[in-house]
Amino acid sequence: MSTSFLLRNGKRVFSVIGGGCRGTDALSRVHFVSRRFIIDLSYSTHFMDFKGSSIPSSMKKLVVTKLSQNFRDAVALQTVPVPTPGDGDLLVRNRFVGINASDINYSAGRYDPSVKPPFDAGFEGIGEVVGLGLSASARYTIGDTVAYFADGTVPVPAVKPEFLTLLLSGATAYIAMKRLGDLVKGETVLVTAAAGGTGQFAVQFAKQAGCHVVGTCSSNEKAGFLKTIGCDRPINYTSEDLSTTLRKEYPQGLDVVYESIGGRMFDMAVNNLANEGRLIVIGFISVYQTATGVPTVKGGTLPMKLLQKSASVRGFFLPHFLSDYKEAMGSMMQMFAKGKLVCEVDCGDMAPEGRFMGLESVFRAVDYMYAGKNVGKVVVEVTPPSLDSKLWFALMGMHWNSQTNLMYVCTMKGTMKIQNLMYVCTLK
Repeated sequence: MSTSFLLRNGKRVFSVIGGGCRGTDALSRVHFVSRRFIIDLSYSTHFMDFKGSSIPSSMKKLVVTKLSQNFRDAVALQTVPVPTPGDGDLLVRNRFVGINASDINYSAGRYDPSVKPPFDAGFEGIGEVVGLGLSASARYTIGDTVAYFADGTVPVPAVKPEFLTLLLSGATAYIAMKRLGDLVKGETVLVTAAAGGTGQFAVQFAKQAGCHVVGTCSSNEKAGFLKTIGCDRPINYTSEDLSTTLRKEYPQGLDVVYESIGGRMFDMAVNNLANEGRLIVIGFISVYQTATGVPTVKGGTLPMKLLQKSASVRGFFLPHFLSDYKEAMGSMMQMFAKGKLVCEVDCGDMAPEGRFMGLESVFRAVDYMYAGKNVGKVVVEVTPPSLDSKLWFALMGMHWNSQTNLMYVCTMKGTMKIQNLMYVCTLK
């Protein structure tokens, strides 16, 4: 994560979302971004400024310096030169970045053991195009607002954190429910961590499919939020026993479970599956901060339990479903524009130390998420939008640092790699 990014042809994704308001206007113009051709940028030698803001020669970024599941131990804030966008690159001034549970898995080296430190942290971000190469100008222009995630950039009508919630969290829920959920009207669906970044979307998509939705959460505040987005039965597991409640109120079992916690929650979900039930595993956050990151489950009896109910356990990893990504984003953007989808963001306004602002606050935002305090997706605001001279830091797949300028360069190719404060995005 950095104050500026250079997005090139690497494979990298970023995560964290800020803001806390709900809106329906931001997506309405997603397919109608204006275009003007930019003449030359001297082939990767010069930048074009956005609204006259100067692009600094250096920036700060978050770098994984050693592998560890402890984000604070693994990541360091560094000052590096601002990278220059290539012929097919976009230079993006980042304003918001999204925080994801996977940030810790990435800093621990669990996704790709061949990648060794140092490497950049971060998964997703959103901001304005302030510079671009000649080839990139065929599709983008100075002032365009874009959100970006590992495999590409998405033009958006405005720099609003709500759009960040869709890139990773929303897409995971949308595609997993559609491809693996096989939802049928009238079925009972359980969503664990339902008030979290991706859980909020799983609840809404299940409800839209005509299902009865049950959601687990850890506070009455979260239970109240779940009711506002259509959850039929929020269950605060800190005040009532989850297993007892499920056996009593849903004796026929759960048709679909959208599961992200792991461990005992996974075992509970298996025990409460209905005949032909489907358990979708999207993660197991309860053990990400452990040395192995691998959950312990009652695997010895799993085959028998599944056989007795003709049930199934289905794993979901977003990079395996990128062919569905474009359709998912288009559909969600339309729903949001029409006011049919809530994209709740949590920028830490209620956190003890206040709103997540700047790169340094990425560490705090990660701790906040793992403490289970967030309602919606956790997002970090890199810099106040009124400061034109500063570049916004935008993604951080694993966490970022807060008080500095960020810039990203996006390569239109679709893959992004965090490199310095900037990312280079290559156009396909």
